[in-house]
Amino acid sequence: MSTDTKEALIKVPEITLIFWIIKIAATTLGETAGDAVSMSMNLGYLVGSFIFAALFAAAVTCQICARRFHPLLYWATIVATTTVGTTLADFATRSLRIGYSGGSTLLLALLLGSLLVWHRSMGSVSISTIRSRKAQMFYWTTIMFSQTLGTALGDWTSDTAKFGYLGAAIIFGGLLAAIAAAYCWSRISRTALFWAAFILTRPLGAVVGDFLDKPIDHGGLELSRYSASAALFAFMLGCILLFGQKAAKQQH
Repeated sequence: MSTDTKEALIKVPEITLIFWIIKIAATTLGETAGDAVSMSMNLGYLVGSFIFAALFAAAVTCQICARRFHPLLYWATIVATTTVGTTLADFATRSLRIGYSGGSTLLLALLLGSLLVWHRSMGSVSISTIRSRKAQMFYWTTIMFSQTLGTALGDWTSDTAKFGYLGAAIIFGGLLAAIAAAYCWSRISRTALFWAAFILTRPLGAVVGDFLDKPIDHGGLELSRYSASAALFAFMLGCILLFGQKAAKQQH
């Protein structure tokens, strides 16, 4: 198989600054949109989870069946993982009453287990190796676990640990800055740093989303979940259309 053909089969984007900007916006959108369906529409966490799980399954199927990288399809699938992650985490921690710490512990175990099985099965969890359907299934399963974990972890940090939404955002933002510094000035595995950053962008988006739509007496801005979601969607779409993205070619 030629190099050009192999590169065409990689259906995830290159990791650039705009990738991380869109990723944070997508995770924030997942929080506000997930809350809009489960809370503002009063459908509840379980019904919301079923709705978003169906959208997630449809988006992943389209992504896997696609013959090449499509930025809009890729980011639609990412948003689907963040919304289902929001409602699933809220259902587990609130409806099942296992708590934020219990939910975070369970989801962290599932996430690490997914990465371990992926690595043992495929030999690598690097983005540049995601060419087969099997690798893509591992990729999207891992992302779904990371997005769900991020919601529970963000809620635990802001509520249980009592750092508040802004305090939690500073913590996760600081951790991401530390990862960026490690990327620039250390020899730590780029694949490990990528997944650490990918995972941490979710709780950052979760607490930022909560800051936007939660009541003022709870430390939020009490913005409309619909308006916040629409604004985040417009921002994401603008970034995707204005800044061209190519499929990943190198390890990161």
